[in-house]
Amino acid sequence: MALLRRDALVTRQLLRLVLLHTAWEVGSGQVRYSVPKDSKHGTFVGRLAQDLGLEVAELVPRMFRMVSKDRRDYFEVNLQNGVLFVNSRVDREELCGQSPLCAIDLEVIVDKPLRIFHVEVEIQDINENAPVFLVQAQNLVISESRLSGSRFPLEGASDADIGTNSLRTYKLSLNNYFTLDVQVKNYHSTLAELVLKKSLDREEIPEHRLLFTSTDGGKPGLTGTVQLVITVLDANDNAPIFNQSVYEVSSLENAGHGTLVITLNATDLDEGINKDISYSFSDLPFSVRKIFSIDAYTSEIRLKGEVDYEVKTMYEIRVEARDKSPFPLAGHCNVLVEILDINDNAPELTITSHSLPVPEDAPPGTVLALISVSDRDSGDNGKVTCSIPPNLPFQLVSTFKNYHSLVLAEAVDRERVSEYKILVTARDEGAPSLSASSSILVPIADVNDNAPAFAQPVYSVFVKENNPPGAHLFTVSASDPALRENAFVNYSVVERSVVEQSLSGYFSVHSESGHIYALQPFDYEELQVLQFQVSARDAGFPSLCGNVTVQLFVLDENDNAPAVSPAGSGRGSPGPELVPLSEEE
Repeated sequence: MALLRRDALVTRQLLRLVLLHTAWEVGSGQVRYSVPKDSKHGTFVGRLAQDLGLEVAELVPRMFRMVSKDRRDYFEVNLQNGVLFVNSRVDREELCGQSPLCAIDLEVIVDKPLRIFHVEVEIQDINENAPVFLVQAQNLVISESRLSGSRFPLEGASDADIGTNSLRTYKLSLNNYFTLDVQVKNYHSTLAELVLKKSLDREEIPEHRLLFTSTDGGKPGLTGTVQLVITVLDANDNAPIFNQSVYEVSSLENAGHGTLVITLNATDLDEGINKDISYSFSDLPFSVRKIFSIDAYTSEIRLKGEVDYEVKTMYEIRVEARDKSPFPLAGHCNVLVEILDINDNAPELTITSHSLPVPEDAPPGTVLALISVSDRDSGDNGKVTCSIPPNLPFQLVSTFKNYHSLVLAEAVDRERVSEYKILVTARDEGAPSLSASSSILVPIADVNDNAPAFAQPVYSVFVKENNPPGAHLFTVSASDPALRENAFVNYSVVERSVVEQSLSGYFSVHSESGHIYALQPFDYEELQVLQFQVSARDAGFPSLCGNVTVQLFVLDENDNAPAVSPAGSGRGSPGPELVPLSEEE
């Protein structure tokens, strides 16, 4: 029944958190939601499309997509209604450990035009874990000679929840000999001590059994219990005492095996073997025992495993000092070991959402790619700057936290540079600094922005009269620096009439080669100079063209015999006259 009540309470709290989830908030281009941890698949998170100002009907045409920083698909969007929902269970303890704040960053991208939105989903803790003691019974040995007011540390409970759900209170079952004193130490460490309020009498009661209960701060609170078994002894009435109840030390991550962490000191007012002390760990999890060791005689705590700041930043070690009496007594202390970060993680750089190739007429500000950088270190070691080489027509624009956009800074010309290889470098601020690099190949797409051009504005062609029909007269050639159809040139004559006859009656131009052919013989006595224009047009869209002027000079040949005019054929004619031939004739 207790389990059923607990499940019902957890279910009600989950429902309340879902109904009261944090409403969306837009600020600096960011939307925030919250959802309880361990939410089931399909749990409603928020109306994402509506909150981003997007129409549901445009989600598919604009290639709506969502990217999580850690590439896990905890959440999904229903493209039919724009609702963000839970896709897979989020294990808050696995994702964020004991961190009070736990959030998943999502990146929403749409095209046409390309826009980027940033969404943060906070994973809220729920009180689903009761306090747990490591053992079913705690055994204490107390001499009957101990005075009233003597204190005996108790092993507290642990709670996998965080925040108020993990805060623990303790109580002791009613009895005539002991009371409970609970103190909150540094780093939220709670120390519960059993306080003797009345002298013990072994002959009257040789053993006491008490119930030790821990309740967490959830609403409603969950509890855990352990039995205290107190054995009363006659002799050795002084337990070892440490000179501090709590020791706070620090150690660098990745410190070598055998590195000294701390040397403890405990004293015992007894004599002989009752004064000799041995040291050991008390109720220490195996995972921590693999990392630390203690010398039973010198009390030196040393590293025997690797400590990694990115795995855990703080260790709490319970140490026991026990004398060597046949009926030993023990004293306890807590050692808090803070792990200090060193710059041992290079930045991680990810390039996504390429919009390539880039048309050469793309305007400045066009987004080419999205870049995210991260560093597992903390402080300056985890601060990352992102850069690209100078003197390029591109720039990096910081968009959100460690996200950057690679944008076009100035116009590009494919005919001048057809592609760029951009080296993106992410560098942290540690000492020494670590960096990571990745290359982006940016090809420039051709647009039809160059008209065909002839080598010279005017061509002069000399042709003897009486040429045979179909004779090749001349070849014009134009060049276009563009690519493919934008560079394919077609030649034609700019039509006009010459002596009441169309140019097409005199010659033709081959559309692909630019060869000019005579369609009929030229007669110098009829036509000495013919000037026309040839057009070169590319196949781009829209097409561009260039013109050139061709001057055709017809050269005379001796193809006419001298003519004799008849006497008296004309008024005032002197009579027959010969037309002399030219010297060449």
